Amino acid sequence: MNHQQHATTTTSTVKTPGAPCWVSLMARDLGASQAFYGAVLGWEFHRGGLGEEFSVAVLDGSPVAGIGALAPRLRVAVAWTPYFATPDADVASARIRERSGTVAVGPLAFSLGRGALAADRDGAVFGIWEGALIPDWQSGHKDAPAWLHLRARNAFDSAIFYGEVLDWASGLPGCCEVGYENDEVVLMSHGHVLARLSSGATGTAPDPLLRPRWDVHFPVDDVAATVRAVEANGGTVLERRTTFEGAEEAALRDPDGALFTVTGRI
Repeated sequence: MNHQQHATTTTSTVKTPGAPCWVSLMARDLGASQAFYGAVLGWEFHRGGLGEEFSVAVLDGSPVAGIGALAPRLRVAVAWTPYFATPDADVASARIRERSGTVAVGPLAFSLGRGALAADRDGAVFGIWEGALIPDWQSGHKDAPAWLHLRARNAFDSAIFYGEVLDWASGLPGCCEVGYENDEVVLMSHGHVLARLSSGATGTAPDPLLRPRWDVHFPVDDVAATVRAVEANGGTVLERRTTFEGAEEAALRDPDGALFTVTGRI
């Protein structure tokens, strides 16, 4: 199977409702964004199933993320956005609105399914997706292509919001489990960590790292080398830190302003 075939192979089965199922970036200049992430993270790009303005980033033959072209008329911040699987986008959208969240776009129909772009009560942007999925994209294993960290005002309040929207910890077959460790709420599936939620974000903070948001983490072999590549290709290094597990991390910003984090594999 070649890279392009692998990147577009999908299945319509939602094995874990409410689990992260994809991350995407809408860039102002698709070519420039592909060049940046190719140089920094070693990604190759192939056309996805959503049209010419969308591409799938591939690493070592496996799909990692989507990057598309932002319509010029849209004056919105460029940001990495996580998507969560749902069996019914209409139901999930209604739940978001009922709980004082915002559905900004959709649900819209695409060739592979239906999606919507939303924000939680704190303003953290996320998406929901009903339809075909890339198999095993986010399995929670140590070699997963990405994992998520919600920086919330209050992690417990946010966990309740997302739990009610996405059926976390609902007891339904296959649903995600929720735990607590190291002062964070932890989203799990079959014992594997899919995302973490932490408290302390402030909506009025001048530092974008401190505002409520979903932070997309990409694992890398060498954080220092990645940092050098970011600086050499027009990006910005915002912060370097060490996780509870002892892994090195760097908070970064691409030339378009999108924030993301790289985490060293341990």
